[in-house]
Amino acid sequence: MKKMIVAAGCALAMMAGSVQAQDGRDIRIAFDVPYEPFEYRDDDGNLTGFEVELAEAMCEELKANCEFVTQAWDGMIPGLLARKFDAIMSSMSITEERAERVLFSEPYYNTPGGWFAPEGFDTDVTDMKAMEGKTVGVQRGTTMDTYVTENMGGVVTIKRYTTADDMVLDLEGQRLDVVFVDYPVGEQTVLSKDGFKEVGKPVKLGQGVGVAMRKRDKDLAEEINAALETLKNDGTYDAIMEKYFSYDIKM
Repeated sequence: MKKMIVAAGCALAMMAGSVQAQDGRDIRIAFDVPYEPFEYRDDDGNLTGFEVELAEAMCEELKANCEFVTQAWDGMIPGLLARKFDAIMSSMSITEERAERVLFSEPYYNTPGGWFAPEGFDTDVTDMKAMEGKTVGVQRGTTMDTYVTENMGGVVTIKRYTTADDMVLDLEGQRLDVVFVDYPVGEQTVLSKDGFKEVGKPVKLGQGVGVAMRKRDKDLAEEINAALETLKNDGTYDAIMEKYFSYDIKM
């Protein structure tokens, strides 16, 4: 689960794809790429992933004309408020701080944060004395960043990254001792490589992930909530989920 708000400049959104319908409203949906398996580009450069496929199904249910755009995470909420797009469907955890600025849908998934490290790492991540002096990687502005900052700040060195891919590269390069990342992301980007393992226990964070919209877009939120509920009830959500996960992430 990504992501707490950070004060940073807004990057320009780039068109990534679209879902067309004969009628219905126009909706621009933003994704931060890469964040595998939730949103990423396949070998042909096409935007895909769990949230992308769920958004496609949601737009079809809404009979909406959807345009998918990519947006760097630091500019997500500023871009939404500046009307560069209408919704964020990019693993944005629901928090009280964010809810002061945006309107969230009902949560549509929740996954824990996970600790991942090289095979030789044998430190108890819950033992602050043992962790003293270790270097921990997190993705900047995420709930994992907040957790490590609040619980381990002053004990460990925290290195923050714009993308999970950059963080994993530093882990491979032995510039980090351990990373704390959204569990499915760690599975895909760390455990898929030789010489790495999960350490400690997953940590449940936040209230789940929701679609973020502007505060005034209450009608859109109601429509999105109804569409997601239909997808959960008719089996579409489960079919998409099972393509990417071997466990249930549904809220």
